[in-house]
Amino acid sequence: MITEEIQRYASQYLMNTYARLPVAFIRGKGTRLYDAEGREYLDCVAGLAVNVLGHCHPDVVEAIEHQVRHLLHTSNLYYTEPQVLLAEWLVEHSFGHKVFFCNSGAEANETAIKLARRYATAKFGPHRVEIITMTNSFHGRTLATLTATGQEKVRRGFGPLVPGFTYATFNDISSVESRMTDKTAAVLLEPIQGEGGVIVADPTYLKQVRALCTDRHVLLIFDEVQTGMGRTGTLFAYEQFGIQPDIMTLAKGLGGGMPIGACVATDEVANAFDPGSHASTFGGNPLACAAALAVCRTLMDGEVLAKVQQAGAYLTKGLQELKDRIPLITEVRGLGLLQGLELSIEGGPVVRDCLARRLLINCTMERVLRLLPPLIISLQEIDHLLHILSDVLNKRV
Repeated sequence: MITEEIQRYASQYLMNTYARLPVAFIRGKGTRLYDAEGREYLDCVAGLAVNVLGHCHPDVVEAIEHQVRHLLHTSNLYYTEPQVLLAEWLVEHSFGHKVFFCNSGAEANETAIKLARRYATAKFGPHRVEIITMTNSFHGRTLATLTATGQEKVRRGFGPLVPGFTYATFNDISSVESRMTDKTAAVLLEPIQGEGGVIVADPTYLKQVRALCTDRHVLLIFDEVQTGMGRTGTLFAYEQFGIQPDIMTLAKGLGGGMPIGACVATDEVANAFDPGSHASTFGGNPLACAAALAVCRTLMDGEVLAKVQQAGAYLTKGLQELKDRIPLITEVRGLGLLQGLELSIEGGPVVRDCLARRLLINCTMERVLRLLPPLIISLQEIDHLLHILSDVLNKRV
């Protein structure tokens, strides 16, 4: 089918929950996507930070093909080798000691919320259930995670919401402290607020939050669904801030395109779960875990992280140079290959202009262009990205 036919079928059969752009993709390889008419696009969205190794990376494809021929699903009533090996890898490369697998970032955050409440109520009593989250945060679309999300537009129309959440101002330690009471079980935050406009946490603020949580015996949860798996230049963003959380959530890039989420925790916290306390039928299935294990090994063995640091610095420099030349850009911010350009105009039309030039970018918070290219993007491709952005934005000055 061509794009117009696909759009007609989608309009007829799919719920209207996405403002999709007028393009239908049928194939991908590396940093490139190809539409139904055969046109090539440079993908700087990467499935919203999912395709960290690009499209159809040979190591991931090989792992999936091998696993598909042997075992797809058994449920978690039994052990499977890919799940155990992936859990081992994550523990060996993070602060954590135990892992729970699920299918998405929302499920991973749901797990973290439940784990924090179960731990806190067992240790301090049934009153210890509140979670402090940040304004402009984004944690998912389930009832609990959209309640945790600090954006009214996400919560609107879905009440009554889940009780036990309160919101503090991001990068403001006094705001966090003022909301902390003897009912507080945990603080949940993103090291970089991606959906919130690519707002990077101040290192001093994160250290203050860590110290406050430690002093008050409150758990610290990092939502690294978007920032994890090399996106910022280290395997996990927390490594760049000199602190460790008690719980961390992962998804998106972990599977390299396969749906998988993970909640990583220290032994002390993880022990709050016991058989029957939490579960996921498809969570950690052999196929998703085999793909994720290939992603993890390739990230480390292929020296991808060093390339991310180089590419991230190169992209940041190029974006800053654009800002110096183009008055529509009010700020450049981000880490590694998670970058945002705040504009003085609406970003949606700019995204569509870039699409017409066969460049895929994203807009969040209405005026922030978000760049999430595959971690394998070359410097030459970054030059191409910057050239198109320069042309498109200069035409709107």
